[in-house]
Amino acid sequence: MNGFSRRAFLAGSTAFASAALVAPQVFGQTPESAFLQAQVDAGTLPPVADRLPANPLVIEPWERVGQQGGQWDHALVGGGSASMLVRYQGYDPLVRFTADWSGIEANVAESYEVNEDATVYTIKLRKGHKWSDGQPFTTADVQFWYDAYFTDAETNQAGNVWWSAGGKPATIEVVDEQTFKVVFAAPNGFFLQQMAWADQDQLVRCPKHYLEQFHIRYNPDADKLAKAAGLESWIALFQQEIGYLDTNVYFQNTKRPALTAWTFTGEGGKALGQDTQTTIAVRNPYYHKVDTAGTQLPYFDRIVYQMVADPEVLLLKTLQGEIDMMDQYIATPANKPVLFDGQEAGGYGFYTLKETAANVMAFQLNLNHVNPTRRELFNNLEFRRALSIAVDRQALIDAVFVGQGAPAHASMREDDPLYNEQLAKQYTEFDPDKANQMLDALLSNKDGEGYRLDADGQRVSIIFELDQTRTTFLDMFELAIPMFQAVGIDAQMRTMDRSLWEQRVRRGREYDATAHQFGANSGIAAMLDPRFYVPINNNCFYAQGWALYFTQPDNPDAIEPPAEVKAQQELYRQLVATAEPAKQQELMAQVLQNAADLFFTFGVSLPADGYGIVGTDMVNVLKQMPNSFGWPTPGPARPEQFFKA
Repeated sequence: MNGFSRRAFLAGSTAFASAALVAPQVFGQTPESAFLQAQVDAGTLPPVADRLPANPLVIEPWERVGQQGGQWDHALVGGGSASMLVRYQGYDPLVRFTADWSGIEANVAESYEVNEDATVYTIKLRKGHKWSDGQPFTTADVQFWYDAYFTDAETNQAGNVWWSAGGKPATIEVVDEQTFKVVFAAPNGFFLQQMAWADQDQLVRCPKHYLEQFHIRYNPDADKLAKAAGLESWIALFQQEIGYLDTNVYFQNTKRPALTAWTFTGEGGKALGQDTQTTIAVRNPYYHKVDTAGTQLPYFDRIVYQMVADPEVLLLKTLQGEIDMMDQYIATPANKPVLFDGQEAGGYGFYTLKETAANVMAFQLNLNHVNPTRRELFNNLEFRRALSIAVDRQALIDAVFVGQGAPAHASMREDDPLYNEQLAKQYTEFDPDKANQMLDALLSNKDGEGYRLDADGQRVSIIFELDQTRTTFLDMFELAIPMFQAVGIDAQMRTMDRSLWEQRVRRGREYDATAHQFGANSGIAAMLDPRFYVPINNNCFYAQGWALYFTQPDNPDAIEPPAEVKAQQELYRQLVATAEPAKQQELMAQVLQNAADLFFTFGVSLPADGYGIVGTDMVNVLKQMPNSFGWPTPGPARPEQFFKA
């Protein structure tokens, strides 16, 4: 990753103190937003000086100070792409990654302190900070999250494994309305980095004054509210209102206040699902940031998302100049010539994405399949190895990525100190004859069409279920399916809308296989997102049951892994409990070596650097950014200070 400084990053996690940039208290003359002026004049909204915290976060724009107003024209693709909203308007955790991903910095939090062995984190909030509905944001909200969700066995179904260390969950000590401590039983060297990771800081999304009405402990009539909403119990209603389990559900709520720059709760807002054509987020009147001239951010009054059916429609709209900024879904190698030729007519240029994903695509068999015969076959290491060498990766790279890349599995970049050649390169050679030999030893019987039969005498059919918006995946599978079929495996591709894919794959157990990407290919990022190396969360589509066992071993849906996988999970626990950088390196190297031996998934290629398009009138957009979901591109590059000239 270009510009990645390991020393600087670690300094951000273990420094004794880190304070946000502050400014003199001169915001009494802060200009009022024209977008909100009518509400201020009507007395329904306080003036801006009364809406800002006592110590707002001062943002120095990348290029120049801008002006409030206008709209950011954007798009969402497919019915289930709400996870993209985290990238564009939803990234405002207590602490955030820096723009170059070299460390972390205070954000919603005014400051933080970490003791020497990373067991006590002291976090200070901003005095006078308010939710988007004007109610105070204080440590009472933090305590509510801890009591009503994190430590509540009935409501917590989302893990938060980084909130534990030494086998025990952290405790919270509230000092005053702005200050609280997170205390661990053992060192937790990555706690703040985990809080900065995309969509993981739940403390900034838990308004007590709104959510307590749905929890039985705070409202004895919560069950009645649930029944009135057509739900079985208060637990289901609370899960729906808090929205942690489903990003779509979270962004469909027009009543829950937020701390982000834009929300769906203000006047003119239109939440996800309310309209089939557009979704509209409007400026948060109480947003806690100002620019160096004292103007309250964000600059844009609105983000208008067109609801687009598929990437082809998005490409057309981009060429027509209807999209201000985009990289997801359309910035493929195949589209680049078309986008390059259309940039003058479309009024856009390009920015560079430094790729941080572990692979362009990883094939993932469901090792926790509900069918015992299928599960046993998929867990056979020789079977996965045989499928891997049946794939002509260079053919996929040449056809889909215009020759940019080299055969590799999900792994580290070669220039990273943690690079493991076995993990990256084993079983990447294209050798269908050897694949046939290996499969003959496992599945010697075939049907009349030459397809192999399993132990039950059934054809070995593997249906790869794919998100239809990932067009590069579909292109690769068009080539890969005949390769699998050539060695007697009846591989098929089933494409579906993103929302159905989320239900079938991320939250299901009955699928045969899928494919996805992301993870991380360097340094600390890989330690924070080791999805292909150890099953720890629901991004590990090859073993959802084992991943659930890692976070909630007593959950009835959890599946106890075999001894070698449990050992890998325990090794990762040791890693995240370690605050000393050299020891972190040592443990991560062992995690990667074990992953090479376990061979959970097999990939295609490490990604080449990518690109995105940005309108020529857009100001303060960085010309180069990491491309990651953990660093949710472009969230840490501060979209709140984007504007149009």
